[in-house]
Amino acid sequence: MISAYPLQWPEGWPRTPAHARERGRFSTKRNSHPRFAQKLTVADGIERVLLELNRFGISREDIVISTNLKTRLDGLPRSDQKTPDDPGVAVYWETRSGARRVMAIDQYLRVADNLAAVAATLDAMRAIERHGGAQILDRAFTGFTALAAPARTRHWREVIGVETGVTNIGLVRVAYRRRAMELHPDRPGGSHDAMAELNAALAAAEKELA
Repeated sequence: MISAYPLQWPEGWPRTPAHARERGRFSTKRNSHPRFAQKLTVADGIERVLLELNRFGISREDIVISTNLKTRLDGLPRSDQKTPDDPGVAVYWETRSGARRVMAIDQYLRVADNLAAVAATLDAMRAIERHGGAQILDRAFTGFTALAAPARTRHWREVIGVETGVTNIGLVRVAYRRRAMELHPDRPGGSHDAMAELNAALAAAEKELA
């Protein structure tokens, strides 16, 4: 499971050396004159990222914004913190088709600017959708596929939720159906990954008991 704090940088993505990071040029642009533009805050950057992903049809509950900033109660980074030594940002999301994506940027010195850079990149990707269609967009997003982190493989009994002494495959299937109702992607808290793990657990149980 991806954590919002601390930063979970995606495996295989190159990092920007600290000495090579730049000062961001992003601002709120609340006034047409650059002189009155305000420095972008973390909250501003988060708002931009969520807005761009929403335009792709991605729900808030399918998004994780991972940084080295401690989170609020809603799981998003808090603004009232000093800039961490590593200001990188990794934004993870799951599409309606179940594809897991990630976009990570650490080019700038501030978390807020790296968030804004993610949002700007997403906006550019949306232009591909407008002019090239969904198929070309899918191809463009292929490079942003999120690889699952290596995880401990849980025993099928733990996944399905049955005691060690249960050896009746019928009882296991009853427990499986109960868990499937809880973990189905259409249910709150459910996901495609959880259902895949549950289905694999049932297959292992049937191989052992049936």
